[in-house]
Amino acid sequence: MSLMAQGQAPTAAPDSPYLATLDPVAYPFQFSSPKEPYLTRFREMFGLQEVVAQETTDLGRARALCQWVHFRLEHDGHKQFKSQDPFAILKAAQAGQQVQCVEFGLVLAAAFNAVGIPARPLYLKAEDVQTRASAAGHALAEAWLPDLGKWVMVDAQADIIPMLGTTPLNAVELQQAIAADAEGLTVLTSTDAKPKSYFKWVNQYLFYFDTVMDNRYGVKSARTGLMLVPLRAHKPVVFQRTEAIHNIRYTNSVATFYAPPTSSTEMTAKSGSLSAP
Repeated sequence: MSLMAQGQAPTAAPDSPYLATLDPVAYPFQFSSPKEPYLTRFREMFGLQEVVAQETTDLGRARALCQWVHFRLEHDGHKQFKSQDPFAILKAAQAGQQVQCVEFGLVLAAAFNAVGIPARPLYLKAEDVQTRASAAGHALAEAWLPDLGKWVMVDAQADIIPMLGTTPLNAVELQQAIAADAEGLTVLTSTDAKPKSYFKWVNQYLFYFDTVMDNRYGVKSARTGLMLVPLRAHKPVVFQRTEAIHNIRYTNSVATFYAPPTSSTEMTAKSGSLSAP
């Protein structure tokens, strides 16, 4: 079991491009209780308890929710969607509208949080994110699986959870596994997704990682982000040449970026035994 799985700060390899120690200033991540009215309505309207009812592990629940989102949304990388509200995204999808990877990540994060698994959207960015004219990033979600005590990357667009043997990986662990050509690197999927093709494609985006710090629902906030930046790499301030990156903080610490959630969400209910308020 890794240090992350034991709930301790992760230890980076000697040649890791990230710091293994926590930043002196904390960056608190906030999550709603699954009993929050927005998440209760989301869970009940879409029958999410039934989606995960047969699963006995958090990884199994993650796979089930990933599949649920994968088949509810249809991807088109050129179709921009104005709202970030998961209800609006799903309503548009029911009407036949296609969405980008961002919307897959937002809906999946909401589904996780609704069943008591803390989750957040995750935005991957290529090393040349500031100079590429297009296709400079990818979006998905990461979930904190309580029974494993670690963050795990879940890509609903591709219906993929990256695995090293029997261990699900977060995005940085995937980056390092691909770089090391690690034996046993595969995926957990409910479809015919091809691991090698996916890893070859997604690897170009595994350089910068950013997420939202305030992941509460039904609360208006500034939605400040936190970006994990490799040591000695520049801090990007522009996305695809023209779009300014606002409200972002930067860290070189993988321990800070992947700190366990401290919200009451995880303590409120185990995802498999959540009962509606």
